[in-house]
Amino acid sequence: MIEKCPILNNEQLPKVFSLLENPEIKKFVDEINEQYLYWSDVKYKKGTTAISANELWHCVKATRQMQRTTVWEKYGIGFTLTNRMQYLCHNFDMHFGGSWGYSSIIPESSKERYLVSSLMEEAISSSQMEGAVTTRKVAKEMLRKGTVPHGRSEQMIYNNYECIKFIKEHKDAPFSKELLLKIHSIMTFKTLENPSYEGCFREHNNIVVENAITHETVHTPPNYEDIPEFIDSLTSFINNDSNTTFIHPIIRAIIIHFMVAYIHPFVDGNGRTARALFYWYMLKQGYWLTEYLSISRVIYKSKPSYEKSYLYTECDNNDIGYFITYNLKVLEQAFLELQKYIDKKVSEQNAVSDFVRLGEINERQATILSLVKNNPKIVLTIKELQNRFSVSHPTVKLDVDALVEKGFLDKIPVNKVKSNYVKGRNFDELISGN
Repeated sequence: MIEKCPILNNEQLPKVFSLLENPEIKKFVDEINEQYLYWSDVKYKKGTTAISANELWHCVKATRQMQRTTVWEKYGIGFTLTNRMQYLCHNFDMHFGGSWGYSSIIPESSKERYLVSSLMEEAISSSQMEGAVTTRKVAKEMLRKGTVPHGRSEQMIYNNYECIKFIKEHKDAPFSKELLLKIHSIMTFKTLENPSYEGCFREHNNIVVENAITHETVHTPPNYEDIPEFIDSLTSFINNDSNTTFIHPIIRAIIIHFMVAYIHPFVDGNGRTARALFYWYMLKQGYWLTEYLSISRVIYKSKPSYEKSYLYTECDNNDIGYFITYNLKVLEQAFLELQKYIDKKVSEQNAVSDFVRLGEINERQATILSLVKNNPKIVLTIKELQNRFSVSHPTVKLDVDALVEKGFLDKIPVNKVKSNYVKGRNFDELISGN
């Protein structure tokens, strides 16, 4: 459990303001606020001997409260905008939206392939956070080949993948209760103990969020009777751009993510739905690069910090600044990982281009040949290749049939309709000049 922070009361304010007149203390407080540290980190901070840990925390809280922006008055949820938050949002604006850096970040010829891979990674990681136990390799195999999911874990991943595709198709739609319920129903299909809960708001208060190890209650959601009012407020928050206080769209997306998880409007699937809604709102606001970011993979790798950002918020007067700070770091890390991934794939693509030089070989066929060369025992299907390249069945079939005709692949009939494709007997001879 999270250690409760000291309470700042009005009687302490005169001394706090006096301490903040000290440039050394003020600078130290500003540094703490830029990182949006919680009390348990602040009390061990070494930067000044002029005040005690409690006094330092009171100074931190006073400066945050003076600049606090309330975003959900009913629940007292607000935050303090920091320079770091503004810098990251500006940086994301330069890379995530519009045409900024498009050609330099995502090669045009490969964008569909990168997109498919990113969507798979997002679906897998988001589901693993909620208990899916299958491996990435097995999950990707299922999604690429389009096979029927087996068991709850595979179903969760399949649902997540289908939900992301649905979100992309409906990114321009206005937010509504029906849209939220549809997202939840797709996300939870065949994964809940009671199927009647799919796409339905909870109608009871028999639900708490527990620590998975200690089973201690870490969050008790608001009364289920608050849900209709919350949905109305959420609809206004998302669709109405005339709010008196400007909140950057990326921060608004993070707030939406938090609020759905905080209210817990569903019996199960709240986390997956909240992250899906964040993803939808980012795309809706024109942040196209979000499609290529595996945000949940970064969260999954830092899940304890993700959970702490919720707990810090609740323990510190519903200060959502902790959650915003964490999620901005996640976006930054996801962007850096995307850049590394693309650099790696560009290098691989250079190797693929060697196969194109064989003559009368297109880029997709060259990629297939590269897959076979790197994994001679690979068994390919039309469905898998269709998903990998995000093209139609006839297009892939023409590519593969041409490779069979040239001798690069051998066709192995499975039944009267389906066939598998393996390394051709003349493969090594045909590419020996490559």
